[in-house]
Amino acid sequence: LEVKPGPPALKQKDIWNETGFFHPFVRMPKYILQDQKAIWTSPFHTAKKDAKWWVISGAATAALIATDRYSVKQLPNSSSQVSVGTWASRFGSAYSLVPISTGFYIVGTARHEERFRETGLICFEALIDSTIAVEAIKLVADRARPLEGDGKGHFEDSPNGRWSSGFPSGHAISSWAMASVVAHQYPHPRIIPIMAYALASTVVIARVGARQHFPGDVAAGSVMGWFIGDFAYGKRHNRELDQKPTAAQRVLEHIRIGGD
Repeated sequence: LEVKPGPPALKQKDIWNETGFFHPFVRMPKYILQDQKAIWTSPFHTAKKDAKWWVISGAATAALIATDRYSVKQLPNSSSQVSVGTWASRFGSAYSLVPISTGFYIVGTARHEERFRETGLICFEALIDSTIAVEAIKLVADRARPLEGDGKGHFEDSPNGRWSSGFPSGHAISSWAMASVVAHQYPHPRIIPIMAYALASTVVIARVGARQHFPGDVAAGSVMGWFIGDFAYGKRHNRELDQKPTAAQRVLEHIRIGGD
């Protein structure tokens, strides 16, 4: 979607390390506040040509929610399924995504790979934005998870409190927010966005397989995560970095397939 650019996460003075290692994070609280205002008011200032995406994603999520109780019954729901799903879910946990974001920033700073460094900053911002959004919606939705209550996923019915609400999926929104940022930053070679979205999709499937969420929960989280990642990139990407080849492009320059 078209996003009006704002102050970049990595400014020109940061690129030359005039402001130090941690200074770009000092601006982040202000950026988060600006993001939250834009996210929660987005339905009121979305362009008409973009409104169709709200309708499509909303309709798809509503359809999944309406059929959730039937969909999960089609799965084997065996102990092996739950075990594999629980293990794969770890890729979408904070203890996996935060270190990845940190790695982008530290490696980018150490090797003067500014796009790598910026990717880490924008991922941090997207993760914080998505966490705030998902927790706020959980408090309102209070949806029971597949193994709670009568297993039909009623809203306003979570026996473990609103903070434990199943709708939407926190793993899904975080995974897709980060995948969206990485895919926007590195659209080429195509394998990078494919791998980013494949990993996020794996987390989504795993959460359903682990019987922690209904399909409607992960669908809503995935859509919101992608939009938040798209927004964070559009708002904070420093266009000056587009003039420099990415790390992936530099690596590929040294790879030759076939004859010269």
